Amino acid sequence: MKRILKFSLLALLVVIAVILVAATIQPDNFRVARSTTVKAPPAIVFPHVNQLKNWETWNPWGKLDPNMKLTYDGPESGVGASYSWAGNNDVGEGRATITEMRTNELVQLKLEFFKPMAGVSIAEFTFAPQGDQTEVTWTMTGKNNYVAKIFCLFMNMDKMIGGQFEKGLASLKQTAESGTAP
Repeated sequence: MKRILKFSLLALLVVIAVILVAATIQPDNFRVARSTTVKAPPAIVFPHVNQLKNWETWNPWGKLDPNMKLTYDGPESGVGASYSWAGNNDVGEGRATITEMRTNELVQLKLEFFKPMAGVSIAEFTFAPQGDQTEVTWTMTGKNNYVAKIFCLFMNMDKMIGGQFEKGLASLKQTAESGTAP
């Protein structure tokens, strides 16, 4: 019995050591990006992203927690506009602030996550005209700290976040193409 216990403990220590070493060779940065083409010009699509209150109609995380608390600060749109959220375990708690904006071209946000894990990322929405349509690309980049590197050994960040980006872009597309003014 003692021998089995010693072997089990040794095996557990080896598994933990392998995980800790594997985490050190994970990438220091991450990038997730998804795109869609909207049958509307950038001038129609852009306000749905640049005015943060408009996110309530298409933001995929809002659908994960319909009771999520949202607080808006700063200007209604553009640089300095921000919103904070606090919700269930699926959405956590954090703040998004527009840090750069070029009308009908780009909205860049600083994302600060407080719960369930602290972190800072950058999100960008780009709007590229393609005739009478717009290619919208949603990108998130950031740094992987050591805990995030361990997490990424077991969870695929691109699939996890990318799936939500796809849902959000599909909803944004539907909203913008419906002709509903933001």
